[in-house]
Amino acid sequence: MNKVLDILKKNTMIIVLVLVVLFFAAMTKGNMLQASSFDALIAQNAYVFVLAAGMLMCMLTGGNIDLACGSFVCFVGAIGGMLMVNLGIGVFPAMLLMLIIGVIYGCLQGFLIAYLNIPPWISTLAGYLALRGWANAIITGINGQTIGIPGDLLFVRMFNGHVPDFFGGASLNITAIAVAVICCVIFVLLTLKGRADKLKKGYEAESLVSVIVKCVLISAVIMLFGIKLAQHNGIPYTLIWVAVIVLIYDFITSKTTIGRYFYTIGGNAEATRLSGVDTKKIMFIAYLNMAILTVIAGWITMARLTAATPTAGTNYEMDAISACVVGGVSAYGGSGSVFGMVVGATLIGVINLGMSLMGIDANWQKVVKGVVLLAAVVFDIMTKKENTKN
Repeated sequence: MNKVLDILKKNTMIIVLVLVVLFFAAMTKGNMLQASSFDALIAQNAYVFVLAAGMLMCMLTGGNIDLACGSFVCFVGAIGGMLMVNLGIGVFPAMLLMLIIGVIYGCLQGFLIAYLNIPPWISTLAGYLALRGWANAIITGINGQTIGIPGDLLFVRMFNGHVPDFFGGASLNITAIAVAVICCVIFVLLTLKGRADKLKKGYEAESLVSVIVKCVLISAVIMLFGIKLAQHNGIPYTLIWVAVIVLIYDFITSKTTIGRYFYTIGGNAEATRLSGVDTKKIMFIAYLNMAILTVIAGWITMARLTAATPTAGTNYEMDAISACVVGGVSAYGGSGSVFGMVVGATLIGVINLGMSLMGIDANWQKVVKGVVLLAAVVFDIMTKKENTKN
């Protein structure tokens, strides 16, 4: 019985995700499980995964957040639209300039927070207000309402297109299914290898039953996505961008020294500083990293909307924070994982899409997401209290 409870506790959010998908599938009379819905889930929520990866690094340092990322998405979109459309600059030079602006902005935020000791929520709140206003001034000053981006532009295809089927499938995209199978195999092998390495070094590891349950659940989700995408247009390029970012940050947080520093700062910043770690530098890197990922989220948003609009990026910061917290990232810092963040981001995306398919008013959607966020924080606190007692 205890082993079953342990398995349920360690896979709580995965089980919740499956139950939420089944709930919306029933409430939408199967529309939630349509192939087009899976494609929409990725296209409409790719920004959540990208921003949440950056927000994870900020939150690990002590529960710090970035309130400006949504406004910065709008700002870099305005700059990109002006460069590509109004000034006729090529796609790649425009993207490079947008990235440079992101680095400059990230350095500014990082300097204010890390070296001038301005509280992150104050510094990023200033960005939240200033960048949105600046972006709107640029867009309305040029085109009145929006800066339209031609749908046949290479930039749009890079982020809003689909991978062609290299096997020439008729009714199914064989490439999508093949990639899903490969991903399942790699995930299972890496998970089993990770457990074996922990046992070999004498570390505490999950039970074999728990690992098998996790592998089965995740593999089932991957195959479901693969089959559904195969029935539609294949693998979206956005999914590739998201997958690359997720894999990079999973490696950084679990395999590198600097990744461990983010955790130790969140656990005890003063002890980390006294042990010789430059905590200010780590904090600086966290917000520089956040700005760079925000530029990528801006690219994804521009390509999906095929326009730079004054409302782009609205509430993006809230979705990123929610994805992290729901995925088990501690609101106080020091604990959390990229895998948990991915589950949390997927859950937020499913809730967004499911409620939209049900035709629920946008205001009530915010109520539901607020309740989910609060429930996740309460669950995190209660779990920590229980672990402390034990």
